[in-house]
Amino acid sequence: MSPRIPPLNPLRTFEVAARHLSFTRAADELFVTAAAVSHQIKVLESSLGVKLFSRIGGNLVLTDVGQAYLPAIQQAFRQVLDATDLLHRHKDVSVLKINASPTFSVKWLLPRLEAFFQKYPDIDLKLSTSHHLIDFSREDLDLVIRYGQGNYPGMRSERCFSVEVVPVCSPKLLRDRPKLRHPSDLQNYPLLHDGSDSTHPDWRSWFDNIDCHDVDTSRGPTFWPSHLVIDAAIDGLGVALVKRAWIEQDLASGRLVQLFDISMPVNYAYYISYPEARSESPAIRSFVDWVQSQARQTVPTE
Repeated sequence: MSPRIPPLNPLRTFEVAARHLSFTRAADELFVTAAAVSHQIKVLESSLGVKLFSRIGGNLVLTDVGQAYLPAIQQAFRQVLDATDLLHRHKDVSVLKINASPTFSVKWLLPRLEAFFQKYPDIDLKLSTSHHLIDFSREDLDLVIRYGQGNYPGMRSERCFSVEVVPVCSPKLLRDRPKLRHPSDLQNYPLLHDGSDSTHPDWRSWFDNIDCHDVDTSRGPTFWPSHLVIDAAIDGLGVALVKRAWIEQDLASGRLVQLFDISMPVNYAYYISYPEARSESPAIRSFVDWVQSQARQTVPTE
């Protein structure tokens, strides 16, 4: 005789209570009372014939059996959430919810979206920006675009393009300062710094890369997010070290000029990531293919 599936409401209560290690916080998430949570746990323990929680010094802890049971239960609920989410997306693939970093959105994605809307008029995008890691089981999103190495557990990640940084400034800044013949001449220019994160190359690493050690890189204002340092360079506040993909239009329009024929590759890239369970979504596939096509037209993929 095969074992019976435990009652689902108590099972869900167990997952929430185990995550919080608190019946009170579990009750808040489930919109019930702490007494109701305690009752559901007792029902589950009775059904399974084991004890899942105990108290040590007034603190709620999982028993060894509870700790062993929890990972499989959490995975099962994630699979149910993914399957339900995929079902709804097959019913309505016209809305695609995307989260990307602020500068990717402002400097690369937004200027190209008209082309996407023309090619896919039946897909409506909902775009939000942030940098934090996304929990797809809790946040109503289809995919994220992130700068990193693409190794996100449980996710499918598809590379958009690699990154290189270049020094740029406004043409008017060059008119008001001594001529630039060598990178060491940048000692006569204010340097603008990108304070977004440690993965963005700083001026010291750029000068070390070209074996130039004559410039003091400790001075100058810092900006975050990255599009602010680009805007500061356009306004003539100094020289910025920026990702070339962000400034294609600024270079083409003459708002910025690249200084020296020197670029520095970065050991990170931009990736589109989404749960494996959504890999068959037509809207996601259309968006990924379109982004990769746009990237091939503007920046090298290697």
